[in-house]
Amino acid sequence: MRPIRLTAAVLAIALLGATAEACTSAIVSGSASASGHPMIWKHRDTSCESNFVERVPAKDGRHAYIALFNAGDSLLSEAWIGVNDAGFAIMNTSSYNLAPNSEKYRDREGIIMSLALSCCRTVDDFASLLDSLPRPLGVQANFGVVDAAGDGAFFETDDLTYTRYNLNDEPNGVIIRTNYSFSGNAEDGRGYIRYNNAAMLLKDKIDSHSMTPADFTETVSRSFYNSLTGCDASADSIRWAVDQDYVPRHSSSASVVIEISDDGSSTMWTALGYPPCAVVSKATVRSVPDDLRPLLPGFRSAAAEQSLEKKRKAFPITRGNGQKYIDMDYLRPVSAECHKISMKNYERD
Repeated sequence: MRPIRLTAAVLAIALLGATAEACTSAIVSGSASASGHPMIWKHRDTSCESNFVERVPAKDGRHAYIALFNAGDSLLSEAWIGVNDAGFAIMNTSSYNLAPNSEKYRDREGIIMSLALSCCRTVDDFASLLDSLPRPLGVQANFGVVDAAGDGAFFETDDLTYTRYNLNDEPNGVIIRTNYSFSGNAEDGRGYIRYNNAAMLLKDKIDSHSMTPADFTETVSRSFYNSLTGCDASADSIRWAVDQDYVPRHSSSASVVIEISDDGSSTMWTALGYPPCAVVSKATVRSVPDDLRPLLPGFRSAAAEQSLEKKRKAFPITRGNGQKYIDMDYLRPVSAECHKISMKNYERD
């Protein structure tokens, strides 16, 4: 990795709509996947509900990459999950049980991930990048990273330091994270039920070492299973479900899985918008489908807008606490149709 010399002022660039995130994620070793390729997954939750995918070309000797960006980010300055031409991929989840951010520097996760995609080839490169950046970092996050050599790790990172959890140390080859850090205060944090939801929904595939991208986008990101109650609202006959502690939430804006290849052709499977109402499309560092790109006014993507139109019908009550109630009678057939199309897209690969 080329040496990185940044000042705190660089990290303090004013960017569009810095938002707190609450996501569900995983990294997967090649030994745990059906294809033998490492994977990285992020089910994104954010106040910026519309996203797009775009390619950032190589320049000044750095890497080209593709990444998920907030709608309106015309400068492509904050990446929220992505992969570069060296097969290095990164994503994050916010953590709410690490040391708090400084007041002056905060919400810099997207900036750091954009920088990492442009300059890192390996997981160790990312560790070196974190070591080299000026403090405070302005982050409170679990950074998930995988590379083409099959290495992977989560870096539970606050303003001053980080704790590294290596994928190779996990007997089952899978690490899941939501919005708390294993190195943080055990009394704080968020996403404990969502962590268990994902772990239970994926258990059979993890145990059989047969993980696929569809297990994330088509199973976990469309599931209304709650591990605490043991109930699955999508399998029940009720019309109204309370939007609480499912992996897909009103704030969900994308589900993205990246399969890593060592020849520069890593695949980014992307469901933009509200994942239960979204269709998965394939992108690579060399090619991004137009419906994922920011070709609509306001630097927005067609795929996200189409999904969000369906989402609004799934959450039809707008007054009071209406947005907490999901019309499952509407959502079940819509999600089933999107799943059917998504599986055909996977099968074409």
